[in-house]
Amino acid sequence: MFSTNMLPKTYTPEEVAYMLRLSKNTVYGLINKGEIVAKKFGKVYRIPKSSISFIFSGLDKDLLLADKSDKKYLPKIQKEIDRARKTLK
Repeated sequence: MFSTNMLPKTYTPEEVAYMLRLSKNTVYGLINKGEIVAKKFGKVYRIPKSSISFIFSGLDKDLLLADKSDKKYLPKIQKEIDRARKTLK
């Protein structure tokens, strides 16, 4: 027998708007900008609980800081790629 208790909790944009005390349009805007992860099924969106938890956990700031840290290595990585390409010629 299949139980819905096994499924992850999801919310509608309207429910998220109510929880965050935002307008429905603001939530749709955040979805379109990728700031809230949502899956579209036909014409409706469903937002996983983990997406909302992510907003409050501050992990997005941690990811931003990690991204900035990673970007400082890009010139070195590009230099190594260029060196490798020269050896392939």
